Amino acid sequence: MKSDKLYKNWIELGKKHCQDHQLLNFYWNKIKKNYSEKKRYYHNLSHIESMLLKAVENKNQLVDYDEILFAIWFHDIIYKATSKKNEEKSADFAKSTLKKITKGILNIDKVYQLIISTKSHKIILEEGNDNGFLLDFDLSILGQNWSVYKNYIQQIRKEYSMYPDFLYKPGRKKVLKHFLNRKNLFFTEKYQCLFEEKARQNLLKELNLLS
Repeated sequence: MKSDKLYKNWIELGKKHCQDHQLLNFYWNKIKKNYSEKKRYYHNLSHIESMLLKAVENKNQLVDYDEILFAIWFHDIIYKATSKKNEEKSADFAKSTLKKITKGILNIDKVYQLIISTKSHKIILEEGNDNGFLLDFDLSILGQNWSVYKNYIQQIRKEYSMYPDFLYKPGRKKVLKHFLNRKNLFFTEKYQCLFEEKARQNLLKELNLLS
């Protein structure tokens, strides 16, 4: 899915809620610019593409499909590796944008909460499986084969290149151990079956490499 296909997907989604094509184009340009920043090696349009494809694949399992799609589009719109407020800033950006391009049909607060949930990767919206699916889409990279996962950890390291190894490695190990200590990495039965075992293998392998 190249940039032109992503653009088409954004416009199709936006037109369901807004007839101002110029406004939709304005926000597409903002989306494209932010996700194409030079220091984004993983949190870029390829990551958005991957999540959107998984949303399409699971459309029949999602209650508020458009809310999920908007949450995907905006969940990393603000991203700075050194910041601890990326999710809050992204959620605020989403809320501000959606108030301008939707006509009250969309549950903007749900989009906001979905984005916030990606900070701790814990479900905060208990009703239905939407929150669980979104988080599973976001973490699906963990359950890929080792070559894909290895490329992912190299991309993450580049995003944190401002930190030398003696600072980066302890922080990364803390993140890995946090995930490994969870009862389940994935929230939906589908992705537990697909990715749970492989994801734990990958996390352990990376942890050993950092030691």
